[in-house]
Amino acid sequence: MLTEERWKTILSLLEQRETITITELEDEIGASASTLRRDLTKLAQAGKLRKIHGGAAALESGMLVRELTMDEKSSINSLEKERIGRYAALLIEPDDFVYIDAGTTTAMLVEYIEEKDATYVTNSVMHARKLARKGCRVFMPGGELKASTEALVGPLAIDSLRKYHFTKCFLGTNGVSLRAGFTTPDPNEALIKQCAFEQSLQCWCLCDSSKFDRVTPITFAPFSAIQIITDKIENPAYARSGSVEIAEAD
Repeated sequence: MLTEERWKTILSLLEQRETITITELEDEIGASASTLRRDLTKLAQAGKLRKIHGGAAALESGMLVRELTMDEKSSINSLEKERIGRYAALLIEPDDFVYIDAGTTTAMLVEYIEEKDATYVTNSVMHARKLARKGCRVFMPGGELKASTEALVGPLAIDSLRKYHFTKCFLGTNGVSLRAGFTTPDPNEALIKQCAFEQSLQCWCLCDSSKFDRVTPITFAPFSAIQIITDKIENPAYARSGSVEIAEAD
């Protein structure tokens, strides 16, 4: 396949999937990993996409509508998510009343939680199970189970969360933009995130760097309203415009 054809195919795949890994590109295109990395570098330099660890992501100018499944998300930027989760876990203190959002980055937070004298609320069945196995006290709201993200959503979940007052809240996001704020494709999940944020004294969004300059259909909080824990900041405007903490590498 000629270079121009590979580039066209890469961009077409990104329009469909929002993010794509080198391994997926190898399967789709048949080129070597080194060739595809060079392609991604050239396309990023041309302003056609954003390079992320292990692959590429679509630019903000392309509205991202389809939400990836948990399995699809878990393979993207896993090392960065691990750093973020480990850093965020250190913020939890005894007697905290903590809300943890569904998602793959918050899942890494759950993996690193050691504080058993805090109380946890989550809308993720997977997170609740892991916390219970650690010996933590866990509550879940009611609601409808959304299969793709394994999250409880809907009016029952929101009614439950409105009765709580969290000391700390950890949210996931599908996109972060200075203009659009924190966004997600699903209006039901957006309402859950907004409600949890509004019921919390402190709130952090756990966000790997691939999510910056990305917009999905529903805003659940303005950019300045929530602190961010991320792996790196490539655009200095984000560091100047909001409260950002960097999860340092080991």
